[in-house]
Amino acid sequence: MGRERLTRGLLLRLVVLLTAVCVCIHVYLETRWREAPAPLGRPTQSSQNWGQQSRTKPDVEEQDRSIKRRISYVRTLKKDSQAKKRDINREDPSPPCCPPLRPHRKTPRWHIDLEHWAGESHSLEDEAKRFLNYITTPQVTCASLAREEAAQEGTKGAWAACVDPKYSLTHRIQSKHCRVYSFGLGVDDRSLERSLARAGCEVHCFDPSLKQSHLQQAEMWLHRLSVDWRDPNPAIVAQRQYANTKKLATILNDFGHRQVDVLKADMESAEWKILENFILEGVLDSVGQLLLELHLHWAGFEVGGDDPSVVRYWFSLLKELEHANFRLFHVHSDPAKPHLFLHKNVLNASSAYTLSWVNTEWKP
Repeated sequence: MGRERLTRGLLLRLVVLLTAVCVCIHVYLETRWREAPAPLGRPTQSSQNWGQQSRTKPDVEEQDRSIKRRISYVRTLKKDSQAKKRDINREDPSPPCCPPLRPHRKTPRWHIDLEHWAGESHSLEDEAKRFLNYITTPQVTCASLAREEAAQEGTKGAWAACVDPKYSLTHRIQSKHCRVYSFGLGVDDRSLERSLARAGCEVHCFDPSLKQSHLQQAEMWLHRLSVDWRDPNPAIVAQRQYANTKKLATILNDFGHRQVDVLKADMESAEWKILENFILEGVLDSVGQLLLELHLHWAGFEVGGDDPSVVRYWFSLLKELEHANFRLFHVHSDPAKPHLFLHKNVLNASSAYTLSWVNTEWKP
């Protein structure tokens, strides 16, 4: 009996001791957990609640006021900057000026800008009258012309370049930097090219009917090549091993030329599409003077539409030249040519005109 009581007493004391040890361990761990720093990751819900409870009301109000001050400061800066801009605009108003007729575009365009119809009736006579008046009225004067040799024999030469000192060609000739491009098919008379070559210009004559690819003749270079409004199909070029026609931009790139002082072209009714390519690709910025023969007896290659629309298209192309700072200084019509205007006798117009423009803003 005594042994049983002794055993129960020892067990009871042992249980009490273990309980006390467990309580101490629990209190120790709880204290260490509360004193440990918060983890760097996303806080738990319990830690957020504990942090919110630990913040006092004055601290919350002070932080809210600082946030409001920061926001108000940023907005005030924006308003002040706008007000300053308005004040500057009031103090220094930009002087009124007239915008250019066309913005200067260096990126390729897809189509030209057609001019308004000459009249409400959209008739051929109205369009022809406006067009013919435009191509027969020089816009600037040229005190000195370089013409074909025929002009020196008493007859008026068709082709003429302007060597007036107020334009750049004279200075380019004197500095030996003049360059001339002449495009044609089977051209026999190259008197203008020869006179410019003797003056010191670097002359390149392009003729797809030549037998040799490149040939130097006296003061000029001859090339079996011509200008077109599109580059040849690569498959056709591979079959023929060479191309007879290229766009002007491609020719300039192939020859390594950046400027052409005088560009002369007699393209036998392909001039309209070629001129359109000049305008759309912006290569006219590289040309100082443009000498062109226009053929009016028919619409021209790949030019469609009824007669009034064709003449409106022609006129729009020439107006694009004017927007590119080209001004007409020389006009010639051959009296021996038939008087045909789109297969008709319209206002006694000739079937061919030779025109010369100078780029008044050209500074190579």
